[in-house]
Amino acid sequence: MALYAKAAEILEKVERKQATVKTLVYDSKFQNIKQLFALVCETQKFSSILQEIIESTKLLKQTKIKINLAKVLVYDLVIGKGLKCGGAWKALMMKHRSRLQAALARMKIKQKVSRNQDLLSSSLQHPEGDQLPRYVRVNTLKTTVEDAIDYFKREGFSYLGQAYRLDDLNLKGKSFVGDLHLSDLLVFSPKTDFHDHNLYKAGHIILQDKASCLPAYLLNPPTGSHVLDACAAPGNKTSHLAAIMKNKGRLFAFDLDAKRLSTMSTLLLRAGVTCQQLANQDFLKVDPDGPQYKDVEYILLDPSCSGSGMVCLRDEASPSQKEQDKRRLQALAAFQLHCLNHALRFPRLQRLVYSTCSIHTEENEQVVAACLLQNPGFRLVPLLQQWPERGLAPLTKCLRASTTKTLTHGFFVALLERHTAQRLEEQASETLNPIAEMSPSTSKDIHEADITEGGDEVQEPISTTKDMDMAEEANPTEENTETSGMKK
Repeated sequence: MALYAKAAEILEKVERKQATVKTLVYDSKFQNIKQLFALVCETQKFSSILQEIIESTKLLKQTKIKINLAKVLVYDLVIGKGLKCGGAWKALMMKHRSRLQAALARMKIKQKVSRNQDLLSSSLQHPEGDQLPRYVRVNTLKTTVEDAIDYFKREGFSYLGQAYRLDDLNLKGKSFVGDLHLSDLLVFSPKTDFHDHNLYKAGHIILQDKASCLPAYLLNPPTGSHVLDACAAPGNKTSHLAAIMKNKGRLFAFDLDAKRLSTMSTLLLRAGVTCQQLANQDFLKVDPDGPQYKDVEYILLDPSCSGSGMVCLRDEASPSQKEQDKRRLQALAAFQLHCLNHALRFPRLQRLVYSTCSIHTEENEQVVAACLLQNPGFRLVPLLQQWPERGLAPLTKCLRASTTKTLTHGFFVALLERHTAQRLEEQASETLNPIAEMSPSTSKDIHEADITEGGDEVQEPISTTKDMDMAEEANPTEENTETSGMKK
């Protein structure tokens, strides 16, 4: 019973975009990690099919169990290798087994397939995430890139030098390279797993997708500066900021969830961060004119978002879910714009990075365009001209990331800078024709967004917390191959 209860708990957290499956599974301290990981991943993969089976048999109404618990139980009962529990849950599910099996059989007949696997879309049968490189950020507060490379080489990994083109990141086996854009990032083959590695456990390396490393890297606060991380949990971006600042200065970090803040505190301690000042507080309630923030010149704003860029969180949505997602997207965009406007009120702010792990224009270019129209004292700064994917026109100074063009999860980054009066005319010309006009508010309370759970419509508050620092959902591979074209 513990297996199914924990799997259901993790699925709920994943749906709330709190973290990736692998991070949540490893943090759970469950006795059989592999069994739990397999159950969660398979249930997530078959999620839309399980949802249809549960709805067609009215299982929730008849059993009074919650949707995610129902999914893991139904998966093992009719798709997996059978329930691995006894007691009340097994007895309850066995009463409905024939109806559930019949519903699955009808789905296969309707789609003219014979295997359960064939019910999945091609994207789920061949997940994009399985092909993405494993990115490892070296924590320069505790070690150096050179020492980390030497450590991996002693373990049998083959270092192929510094990459200088995107194709160099297509690695196999135990080969690895230095990233072509970020100097503190090492790149390994897709299924390399470091969750049990000594360097990870000691805080010498951080498992973080490359796109998620961009916000701190592009903000680039100087040593000794005062920096604010507005929506900080789980803390990977915060630890990256501290490393860039060399632990000197002041780093204010906020999160609304006390439990997540506690987890973040542990992560920062392991990473050797000492310049932080954590606060269990809603960023929108922070007073920009507070005396403690009078020297804040840099802000990283990575607010709650749809998480649509996270490969491991994508799912096939039903028509009703798509309509629900559209309403939630509108509320999220209004919330993000409110966060941006609030952040720009800090009196000495010079630079702000706005980022999301979303692929939706509504949360990205439209939010930034609306913000610039409302805050003419700020302008966009051109970012990484060599980066292969740009923001949608006219906001091409921003960056986008994707599985195909940058070999990362989906992401968006914009850098706003305070500027003087003589640039107002230029700024106005850049934003006269934004992608779409956006209202600064889409509801009576921009903190609320609609979600669907178990077929019932509920209201969920949108917090200013994020946990999108993206670890790969992959296992090590044993293949080896030669990669050419590297700078040795």
